[in-house]
Amino acid sequence: MGTLSSFAALAALLAVLAADAGAVEFNVTDATPADYGGAGLNSSEAAVYWGPWTPARATWYGQPNGAGPDDNGGACGFKHTNQYPFASMTSCGNQPLFKDGKGCGSCYKIRCRKDQSCSGRTETVIITDMNYYPVAPFHFDLSGTAFGRLAKPGLNDKLRHSGIIDIEFTRVPCEFPGLKIGFHVEEYSNPVYFAVLVEYEDGDGDVVQVDLMESKTAHGPLTGQWTRMRESWGSIWRLDSNHRLQAPFSIRITNESGKRLIAREVIPANWRPNTFYRSFVQYS
Repeated sequence: MGTLSSFAALAALLAVLAADAGAVEFNVTDATPADYGGAGLNSSEAAVYWGPWTPARATWYGQPNGAGPDDNGGACGFKHTNQYPFASMTSCGNQPLFKDGKGCGSCYKIRCRKDQSCSGRTETVIITDMNYYPVAPFHFDLSGTAFGRLAKPGLNDKLRHSGIIDIEFTRVPCEFPGLKIGFHVEEYSNPVYFAVLVEYEDGDGDVVQVDLMESKTAHGPLTGQWTRMRESWGSIWRLDSNHRLQAPFSIRITNESGKRLIAREVIPANWRPNTFYRSFVQYS
């Protein structure tokens, strides 16, 4: 499920948790922003933004004004979804939206009109969890906060009382103002097993492949070998190694549109498990 909070709070959090690391950006496709909504593209080639409004159904779970699950997480692995940039505007998606985890982080505009409590206003939600029991071909199981935001002023609780409502949705680019892509090294990582959560990607919002390069010179060209990481679950990617991994690590990510970014030596030599590392790269 998704969430959004105050940027100042996040900045303070990152100041404590983040370790600065150099980064270099590479785009390796010829795609342009105009391509994203163009005819002939499908989800296997690029994220299609602002397509036709598509019918779906929505439910909600968790606390009426919460971010979804009690642990502020979910099947994507995102942390602190009650804080910026998610700000509790999150949703479970059924398989066509969750995509076995590769839909984690994607953003959608949603609106409801048929229920008398609906405002008809559009709201943006982020896929942060999996919906295992869909009630429609496209099913958004929203946080209580996101569900309530679809209501007319003062009718939030009345709309939530409806339980299941008809909505419409369309894919939109994600925007996380002030943030670069972040990497959270997962708790059980060690010298021969490395797992990382990737989050805060503008544009597609999702990641379809992650690759890791072990230590190389800090200022020369990246001449080492990229090793493919495997999707562990959600937006968490892992590498099971047959040798002790040599940090610092550079990480290359590929989004649904095929665009790649390289965060150079973003994971430092003295990295620690359960720690967030901030890059200097972001999709434009």
